[in-house]
Amino acid sequence: MLIVDDDFMVARIHRGFVERLEGFRVVATASTGEQAIAAVEQLRPDLVLLDLYLPDMFGLDVVARLHTAGHDCDVLVISAARESDNVRRAVRYGAVNYLLKPFSFEELRGRLEQYAARRSTLSKSMVCDQGDIDRALTSSSPITGSSALPRGLSPETAGLVEEILRKQAGTLSAAECAHQIGISRVSARRYLEHFAVVGRAAVTLRYGNTGRPERRYRWTVRSGS
Repeated sequence: MLIVDDDFMVARIHRGFVERLEGFRVVATASTGEQAIAAVEQLRPDLVLLDLYLPDMFGLDVVARLHTAGHDCDVLVISAARESDNVRRAVRYGAVNYLLKPFSFEELRGRLEQYAARRSTLSKSMVCDQGDIDRALTSSSPITGSSALPRGLSPETAGLVEEILRKQAGTLSAAECAHQIGISRVSARRYLEHFAVVGRAAVTLRYGNTGRPERRYRWTVRSGS
């Protein structure tokens, strides 16, 4: 794996995360787009952990140049960039996942384990059945299991919140979500904010006559995703 980040200390932390995982090895780090391209050319890593905000070029432009040069390494985007255009562009460029900074070791581990499972499925010369294909196509999607959730959030409750958001025709507040599930408003908001952070829900503000604006949430992932 190649780690690309312009912040030396952040790259060092991420390297430490990766080296705690069996089956993964960091072959090099790079702090610029040009260094990343040169490292891929020389070392041919299977996976690039790629920040988007680099000093010499935007990270997704690095991906475009790698594709043009014929490199078929996979890319996992790690970035503080929350713009939906960047997420869509990353998907179009074939990113295996998109992880928002800052993230925990557990969150990165979940994404890398997904990636390893997908790669294992596709390492065979032929797939056994449609199930193999389905698993390969879905294993890079963000997950709501315990490995992807912040500490203190349960996958069972996350699933209930997701179900309510998916069925909601419009937007939903934390108080409304809490009432439907039977949990506290504070707990509901933690789950809703998690979905917003990982890009599966959008947040809008509703302004009243007084007080703080109300945060309202809407599921953004297409049906079947």
